[in-house]
Amino acid sequence: MKKHNRALLSVAIVALLSACDNGATVDPQKQMGPNPELPQAQNFLLPPMQVPEGVPWKEGEKPTVPAGLQIEKIADGLKHPRQIYVLPNNDVLVAESNSTPKPTTRPKQLIMGLVQSASGKAGKGGDSITLLRNVNGKWEKHTFIENLHSPFGIQLIGNTLWVANADSLVKFPYETGQTSISAPAQEVTELPGGPINHHWTKSLLASPDGSKLYVGVGSNSNITENGIGAEYRRAAILEVDAASGASRIYASGLRNPTGLGWEPQSGKLWAIVNERDEIGSDLVPDYMTSVQENGFYGWPYSYFGQHVDERAQPQRPDLVEKAIKPDYAISSHVAPLGLLFYTGDNMPQYRGGAFVSEHGSWNRKPLNGYQVMWVKFENGQPVGLPQPVVTGFLTDDQKQVRGLPVGLGMDAQGGLIIADDAGDAVWRVSAAQ
Repeated sequence: MKKHNRALLSVAIVALLSACDNGATVDPQKQMGPNPELPQAQNFLLPPMQVPEGVPWKEGEKPTVPAGLQIEKIADGLKHPRQIYVLPNNDVLVAESNSTPKPTTRPKQLIMGLVQSASGKAGKGGDSITLLRNVNGKWEKHTFIENLHSPFGIQLIGNTLWVANADSLVKFPYETGQTSISAPAQEVTELPGGPINHHWTKSLLASPDGSKLYVGVGSNSNITENGIGAEYRRAAILEVDAASGASRIYASGLRNPTGLGWEPQSGKLWAIVNERDEIGSDLVPDYMTSVQENGFYGWPYSYFGQHVDERAQPQRPDLVEKAIKPDYAISSHVAPLGLLFYTGDNMPQYRGGAFVSEHGSWNRKPLNGYQVMWVKFENGQPVGLPQPVVTGFLTDDQKQVRGLPVGLGMDAQGGLIIADDAGDAVWRVSAAQ
């Protein structure tokens, strides 16, 4: 099916199905912070959907930033740039990937696939890592590693570069300054994958001493519709021993932990999490939270503490009782995919807080997300409401989307680096000259 016809079909399906839903009734700001407003759950044959048309950035167009900041495009022509990692020599690594085809015969999944394709979220990823290098103010682009399998997380420990593929954690030898790696990948451990691999992105974070790696693994379904057996070692953060490859579940009940980071003041592990769908435009708020060792955060049996999800069968009241309430909601269906605690000096107004990229909703009316926002932290905890920092990916009328922010990084000068998935570009935000 041609792209144009597929988009038209998607929009027609959404128009037909959305007639039975009145959309969101809760102001997103009331779903931000430690105590979000949580309305009554609803049930749908198909969830509410709204699909902006994916259109490329025009020549000279770029996202919007507040007064006092500037934004520049430092790379384009990429294939679904997903994650950013800045090396010690200030080279920028960009993981290019997308999900692999998934076998499905369920009508709901088929329709949802078409809907997401219309907004530019589909298409084959590069299955590679590109290196960007700033040489006298001009950004060079080098093919760094090829033949990966939907890579996402990247970490450097000493002279070893670690990459989290969709189904494995691999490592490569690295020498400072090299612009390509030809050595074959060495698999350290398998990661939950398989033919479905519903949430395929694997976030990655090294411990401060480099002895452990933490891997965010999303669930293999929305709410266990593929069976609880398909959720083995999923909806969890795994802890991997860097020396041996042995792993264990560090924390569980996290539906899709897409970004990990160390909060600089407390030293605690934090995660951003994509919550469950299909119970309304206002449920369930995505969130960011500190992660307790051996902690359980509710999925699939409950959300935001002890709010029971009746769809999860059989019920587990014993686990609901143990469910830890997340620290900070960021409103429903924003799809957070990038987390960065900012420690730079270039934009001192953001130092100590956390940037979060919001890939954007498709199952909420009106749409939500499609921005990079910032959350202030005090004494190791988020405070106040999030502030939008990088916007303009979604048009004001919500009919077109030009880009989708994903991975975040900070360069040696304190610039904020942003991977733009649908825009196939990388942006850099800094203080205005």
